[in-house]
Amino acid sequence: MPKVTSKLQVTVPKAVARHFGIKPGDQIRWELAGAMIRVIPPGSASPEVSIEDRLQGFDRATARQRGRQGKSLRTGAKGRGWRRQDLYLRAKPR
Repeated sequence: MPKVTSKLQVTVPKAVARHFGIKPGDQIRWELAGAMIRVIPPGSASPEVSIEDRLQGFDRATARQRGRQGKSLRTGAKGRGWRRQDLYLRAKPR
């Protein structure tokens, strides 16, 4: 993991630089993204998204999450072929 130097410089890992085509002397862009920092390699344009598009994306994500919460994550004992108490019975010496 790269460390920040006393001059506030960060070394880009070689694999990342190779993947994105970053070479010595290239300028990369740093953007605030909420509680994170987004690093934009040279030649990449970050798309400008309007407030309306962001809100629509948020609404779609919220609807997906509500759909997930409506489904039960546990299927119960049906279809497993065993019950919880079977585990305890198997562990007891006979």
